[in-house]
Amino acid sequence: MARVYLGLGSNIERERYITAGLDALAGLFGELDISPVYESAAIGFDGQPFLNLVVGVTTDLSLAELAKRLRHIEYEHGRPKNATRFSARQLDIDILTYDGLVGVIDGVELPRGEILENAFVLRPLADLVPKNSHPADGRSFETLWTELGLDAQRISRVAFSWRGREIS
Repeated sequence: MARVYLGLGSNIERERYITAGLDALAGLFGELDISPVYESAAIGFDGQPFLNLVVGVTTDLSLAELAKRLRHIEYEHGRPKNATRFSARQLDIDILTYDGLVGVIDGVELPRGEILENAFVLRPLADLVPKNSHPADGRSFETLWTELGLDAQRISRVAFSWRGREIS
């Protein structure tokens, strides 16, 4: 079984699609570990602000099969098959880490580079698993959050509930 951390984001009908994404992931994996939810500005294009969070799951799916299933969930929730990287999203699900794998494996970059670049990825990851180490860098996510200075990127924690449970 692999321990996997996923980044979720939406800037179109945000609450609806984050909820739908969490429901789909719970249907696929069962128990989810969920970070607080953050709001951040769109990066790389003019668009509405995003809601972002990180979800931890345990799976016996191979990396290739996991990537395929996550892409299918995105398509089921309105992602165009020809979507460009910097564009509005109903639902975006990215594999951040898959156990301790490092490199490009089955077409997936691990760990995902955005962990070290974007506050909307690192902050919820540091909230959820502060003592876990970045597979390539070796520092804990808590340390990375403190040392990288990504807090200069303006994100804000927002109230969000799912299935009657307050997440943040």
